[in-house]
Amino acid sequence: MRRPVLAGNWKMYKTAAETTAFLKSFAPLVSKSTHAEIVICPPFVNLPAAVAAAHGTNIEVGGQDLFWLREGAYTGEISAPMLSAVGCRWVIVGHSERRQYFHESDETVLKKTQAALTAGLTPIVCVGERLEERESGATESVLRTQCAGGIAGLTQEEFARIVIAYEPVWAIGTGKTATPEIAAHAHRVLRAELALYFGEAAQSARILYGGSVKPDNVKDLMAQEEIDGALVGGASLDPASFAAIVNY
Repeated sequence: MRRPVLAGNWKMYKTAAETTAFLKSFAPLVSKSTHAEIVICPPFVNLPAAVAAAHGTNIEVGGQDLFWLREGAYTGEISAPMLSAVGCRWVIVGHSERRQYFHESDETVLKKTQAALTAGLTPIVCVGERLEERESGATESVLRTQCAGGIAGLTQEEFARIVIAYEPVWAIGTGKTATPEIAAHAHRVLRAELALYFGEAAQSARILYGGSVKPDNVKDLMAQEEIDGALVGGASLDPASFAAIVNY
């Protein structure tokens, strides 16, 4: 049985004070929610506030990105040991916005995933196609390529410790959501591809859906056997909205 993960990616929103206020409101709303793992991923500067506010709750904290080396002259970067030391247990890797705006590649996704695992973090490794790729019928090819370059290089032991997020780029922040059937098909493609590299372990891999997940569509998405949770963007910024998603 794959335990769901409901993760909120706050992107570049909220201050430390707003983070504390959010968790003060949100924590009581999900305090009895034992069916899933609940994760909040605020901006780097808000991580200490998030960890402090989440202490003693069933909410865990993650970073939105990381660099693959432990330390060095890399101005502006954050390493996996730094995230771990501040209290993070999770980290998002290879989000489509990182790929689009900061030229992340499948190669760097693999290196960041391995760095996260070495530091004891659980990486949420993102894959997904752009609109023009879907319209040209290249969705399955894109997913296979991203798996081959960004995940297949892991060992069996490493693979068992990651979470994957399928994010159709055309559905992120656009209000467009892949239908539950479209999302489930993509998840089946991913699982079949991962089975080529990791065998039966692919059946245990948790694959989340990300892309305009909201309180009014999460139940239908989660009803799909292949969907093991959600990576939520804008709807995770409001305590009541994200709680409604967690408590689908």
